[in-house]
Amino acid sequence: MYTHQKRSGLYAAIIAITTTNPSSALDLEELIITARHDARTIEVTEAISISPDAAELLRDAPGANIATNGPITGIPQYRGLFGPRISVSLDGSLLAPAGPNWMDPPLSYAVTAQLEALEVYRGIAPVSVAQESVGGAIDARTRRMEFTDSDQIITEGRLVGSAQSANAGYQVDADLQAANDRHRVKIAAMMQQGDDAEFAGGTILPSSYERERYDLGYGFRWGDHSIQVDYGYNDTGSSGTPALPMDIGYFEGDLYKLAYRFEPTEGLQLSASIYASELDHGMSNYALRPAPASPGSWRRNIADTSNQGFKLEASLADDTGLWRAGIDGFDESHNSNIDNPNNSMFFVVNFNDAERSVLGSYLERDQNIGENVQMELGVRVNHIRTDAGEVNGTPAMMMPPAQALRDAFNNADREQTDNNFDLVAKVNYVASDQLSLYAGLAQKQRAPSYQERYLWLPLEATGGLADGQLYIGDINLDSEQAHNLEFGLDFTGDRLQMHPRVFYYRIDDYIQGTPLGSTHPATMMVRMMNNMNGTNRADPLQFSNVDAQLFGFDMDWAWRVSQRIELSGLVNYVRGERRDINDNLYRIAPPNASLRLSYAADNWSAMVETVGYTAQNDVSGTNKELESSGYATVNLRGTWQLSPALQLAIGVDNLFDREYAPHLSGYNRVRNPDIATGERLPAMGTNLFGRMLYTF
Repeated sequence: MYTHQKRSGLYAAIIAITTTNPSSALDLEELIITARHDARTIEVTEAISISPDAAELLRDAPGANIATNGPITGIPQYRGLFGPRISVSLDGSLLAPAGPNWMDPPLSYAVTAQLEALEVYRGIAPVSVAQESVGGAIDARTRRMEFTDSDQIITEGRLVGSAQSANAGYQVDADLQAANDRHRVKIAAMMQQGDDAEFAGGTILPSSYERERYDLGYGFRWGDHSIQVDYGYNDTGSSGTPALPMDIGYFEGDLYKLAYRFEPTEGLQLSASIYASELDHGMSNYALRPAPASPGSWRRNIADTSNQGFKLEASLADDTGLWRAGIDGFDESHNSNIDNPNNSMFFVVNFNDAERSVLGSYLERDQNIGENVQMELGVRVNHIRTDAGEVNGTPAMMMPPAQALRDAFNNADREQTDNNFDLVAKVNYVASDQLSLYAGLAQKQRAPSYQERYLWLPLEATGGLADGQLYIGDINLDSEQAHNLEFGLDFTGDRLQMHPRVFYYRIDDYIQGTPLGSTHPATMMVRMMNNMNGTNRADPLQFSNVDAQLFGFDMDWAWRVSQRIELSGLVNYVRGERRDINDNLYRIAPPNASLRLSYAADNWSAMVETVGYTAQNDVSGTNKELESSGYATVNLRGTWQLSPALQLAIGVDNLFDREYAPHLSGYNRVRNPDIATGERLPAMGTNLFGRMLYTF
């Protein structure tokens, strides 16, 4: 078992995703979809969200979805692309997960209760927003008081408690802030915990979780200058990830940021930030789930990650638009070591000082052409360097194929460089007060991740793919190169508004696992292990460059039926295919839609929602992906604003206790009488929940 010391602290806490507005019971929380090409903000309102995973909020963004490997390990998917293809930042700062299998994806470090907004850059992300954004960009923005105009100190805070039935889960959050014209201070704390979740057919094992988070912030302003210092401490305890070969023992780490802003004249702004994180991680296949019957099959993995980054930017507004120019850098270093607590002689150096650094520069122009046309043009250059230290392991000392893999890796030139270019051109034409037309064209590139390059032994450390396959990396992988094209319109009438988009992504050198020959040492090793252990693992795959394409349609819409009644919804469709062979891309969300009927009275609101997904039959043969069935669920929400400061909310998800398995859920890896091994994991059953929110 792990010996994990927890820091004690104040278990109090805050909030909701945005500021509560007592005058509108429906405007509880908003998910902001930012489209910089026309400075338009779409507010997607939901009645209540108490999920411990901030990624769940993305279900209200057109084109977005979540691949779930556990209750707090949601990986964003956008238009069929997920993982490192989507740039996820926390207040503009990047973070590389400590878990080689993405048990802690970047968005898991965003505390739902402390968020002001989740900004999803719809479609083609500006070059100033993200270093690598083949699949889009998301930024989690925390709530922070602005400086005031007087020396009088103003304070505000939030307290929130919530509970749910399906896993006996609860959250307690507190946020206290103070500010005047020169100073601002923030202190926040959060605790969340849940048991194994129930569904109509039994229990999902293990799906319990526990996590604490503490944050401090201080800002100082003098004249045209301001600085902001932020510190966060994350403490995740034992948490289940039933779609992965191990469960979380702990995540413990510190996050730091120092930001500076200078606005010497109207229209000119200079900003600089440096940030870092130190993250430690432990996982095992025996602490939460039933342990392997053979003591020789017990495994533990101890990993750590160190991240450092910076960004310098200057922006200048003029009569016809805005210039942005900047440089940014991000460096990540990873270690991962596997052992067996029952056998001190067993070890595998999985990743040894695997390093990936990106140094980029960009220039961007927002240009108004007359009164009706706005353009965004951007260019970015990235220099990416990766390297890794030598590796070793007990299998390489006992099995000739594993020895061949180790020696080939250690003797290779592991230091690799990529020079990548992003180009963006977007135009928005305002046809009338109600209608605007949009078109976007871009080239986006992404260098391989450290797992894709430096996974030397057949393992499942694949950044959260959760397909049950064994992989090895390829040091000589090329960068992915995507050519993105999209069209759309934005219609905003007196009662009806809609924002449809169609898109096409053509990706050359897409990184995908492909089969190895029978004489490859990795294949020989897996077959040898099968013979020794009586197992039947499939031949391993190797990360390789292939050709792919994705195309589809997404839209959000709303119709104001009356002053108090509104209908709204989402429609999403994406198809991902290989272009080099007849196969589909792995883990693509099936077509789906949602419909909401909302009613807002003076101090209460109610909402009924139905969410439906079709069957997914276009699955990846290479990844041995299973097809999935369609389903629909019904959810209810209600709120009551007792006073300007106090709000109560109740709801129920999966009202009719439908048993279903979302296509983006992983496959069960745990011995469980209620779910067969290898079967897709189900969603929770009927879940009653409530929340109390107090602002002061």
